[in-house]
Amino acid sequence: MKKQGAVVRWDDAKGFGFIHSPQSSAQLFFHIRDWRGSAAPALNQRVSFEEIHVGSKGPRAMDVRPDTDRTATPPHKPSRTAAAQTARPPQRSHPPRRVSPRRQQASGGPALVLMLVWAGLLIAGVLLGRLSWLFLPAAFVFNGVTFYVYWQDKFAATQAGWRTPENTLHGLGLLGGWPGAWFAHQILRHKSAKQAFREVYWMTAILNVTGLGAWVLLPWIPLPR
Repeated sequence: MKKQGAVVRWDDAKGFGFIHSPQSSAQLFFHIRDWRGSAAPALNQRVSFEEIHVGSKGPRAMDVRPDTDRTATPPHKPSRTAAAQTARPPQRSHPPRRVSPRRQQASGGPALVLMLVWAGLLIAGVLLGRLSWLFLPAAFVFNGVTFYVYWQDKFAATQAGWRTPENTLHGLGLLGGWPGAWFAHQILRHKSAKQAFREVYWMTAILNVTGLGAWVLLPWIPLPR
């Protein structure tokens, strides 16, 4: 059953917010991927939605749509400055975190090719004696840890909890966890649409593969004794 309410909180950078509805006992969490409007949600904007409950996480709003037939009724009287900011038209025509499926799929090809190169360099390094055989299981475990850290950060984002700094996520990628981070982007849909983060992510992946390739293939780099 469709319900009506108003947006009482929206975090544009994190891509989630909360809705207050007199038909629900608590504020409802909603994510940008559940938003069906052509512009980003606005504070006090009237919306219609479907309410669901997932375990013990509290109510959640799905299929959130702008309610153009209703006017916003803010829970308190805003100041003139706040009212002016609310009335100002949105600066962007589309939510900044939304990305088309075609664009996400387009990045899959280069990533998989780079992973094949990375895996080939690890195997070549072991066969050539440039790397210990322990690097192979260690790389697998490290990427599993990286995926877990992304999952924890995704969970914290949905619960408005403590977040993992982006520099930590990029550091894991630079040290060799970038394949696990890529799978986290695709499976968890976390950090997959933030353009600035994606640009730094690709830099860490390329730097890691370049450094690994130099170590394995360039003979003038001395081996550790």
